[in-house]
Amino acid sequence: MSIKSDKWIRRMAEEHGMIEPFEPNQIKQNGNGRVVSFGTSSYGYDIRCSNEFKIFTNINSAIVDPKQFDDTSFVDFEGDVCIIPPNSFALARTVEYFRIPRNILTLCVGKSTYARCGIIVNVTPFEPEWEGYATLEFSNTTPLPAKMYANEGVAQVIFLEADEECETSYKDRAGKYMRQIGVTLPKT
Repeated sequence: MSIKSDKWIRRMAEEHGMIEPFEPNQIKQNGNGRVVSFGTSSYGYDIRCSNEFKIFTNINSAIVDPKQFDDTSFVDFEGDVCIIPPNSFALARTVEYFRIPRNILTLCVGKSTYARCGIIVNVTPFEPEWEGYATLEFSNTTPLPAKMYANEGVAQVIFLEADEECETSYKDRAGKYMRQIGVTLPKT
């Protein structure tokens, strides 16, 4: 396996639509001032979260069960800033839509800006031939409310190229999260 560089990421995004919308540079500032950076980095791509959030609530005292998930465990919120309650979490989706090549696997890690604030970003790998908007999970590990900023960087995707193509891709096995559009809750 090899880690893919910024040059490869730019080529795949521009020629094959691997990431849309695509930012070929690292953006650290916009019209409103400094932002948590996003776009192409040396060996990865810093993704953004959209302004669509699902904030976890225990108001209904539901049991968190991945096989029978109760969607009333979340409150829908749309806005430029999401406040995550202490010791809780929120789901969001990426601004970017991904089309992963058959010989590529991605790993996604949180940005240090958020990690230093006690906010953990959890994203599962993007498997070969998966496509869609990624669902993101932000855990606020602190005893204080925490802010997440929409349309700014939240995590970095690292692209790993396999020495050979996989026998069965995510698309081949009709993966349950294929072509997801919005914030997608657990499926079995």
